[in-house]
Amino acid sequence: MMDFDGDLKTVVKGEILQVKDLPTLPHVLDKVTKLVEDPDASSEAIAKVISTDQVLSAKVLKMVNSPIYGFPGRISSIQHALVLLGFNVVRGIIISTSVFDMMVQAMHGLWEHSLGCATACNIIARRAGFEDPEEYAVAGLLHDLGKVVTAVQLPDLHKAVLDTVQSRDLTYFQAEKAVLGFGHDRINAWLARHWGLPPNIREAMTRHHAPQLAEFYKPMSCVVHIGDFLVRLLEFGNGGDDQTAYLRPEALIELKFKMSDLDKVMDEMTGQLLEVSDLTF
Repeated sequence: MMDFDGDLKTVVKGEILQVKDLPTLPHVLDKVTKLVEDPDASSEAIAKVISTDQVLSAKVLKMVNSPIYGFPGRISSIQHALVLLGFNVVRGIIISTSVFDMMVQAMHGLWEHSLGCATACNIIARRAGFEDPEEYAVAGLLHDLGKVVTAVQLPDLHKAVLDTVQSRDLTYFQAEKAVLGFGHDRINAWLARHWGLPPNIREAMTRHHAPQLAEFYKPMSCVVHIGDFLVRLLEFGNGGDDQTAYLRPEALIELKFKMSDLDKVMDEMTGQLLEVSDLTF
């Protein structure tokens, strides 16, 4: 007898991981990625290529000057952003803002949830004493991209996931596994590899629900896990359900955080989220 469930999951996996169906990123990003691989390429040359796309440049500058990244002065040019934040951060912003239109149409509140998580990740990473908190913020910004891909490419199954959230009182992640056989963490891993994201951001996107399983970049996975938990707790945006997520104690232990640290992070987040909520394009 045919295992319909198993067969469906195999078909879904095949459909969702089709290269041709993935969200297309700006052509500028291909050119820029090639330039970055050239050791002689200057930040000026890379900035020039990004700046040829005026709409994209405006979005990047709006993001880098937001409270998410925490720079007190204004970053006035793409080159300035590249020097201060590094290419990984700027590329992550380009990817997230490019998928943003789909995000808004596909899942109401997901963009705000992603912005909130990015804000939380920067605050948590700084509090934990990590260098380059902006990279942690980008990992937070990208942590739910797999949900967008499901919603855009498989709208019927996406609806089935949302219906399962309601009827069985599950988290979105649990409902994905019930309907699809896997969660957005798996899709994130595939997307991150396809788009050539750096391994630390890739692992955090893949392991944010199970940071204890992270092999190489556990601190970043733990930061995104806690950021996701806190932004849900504050009910900023919508990650697909209204459940309180489970906070893994291993994540707190990894960062040497106590509950009082979480309180301080939440206080700081509350002050910034109002400003972040204006970050639409």
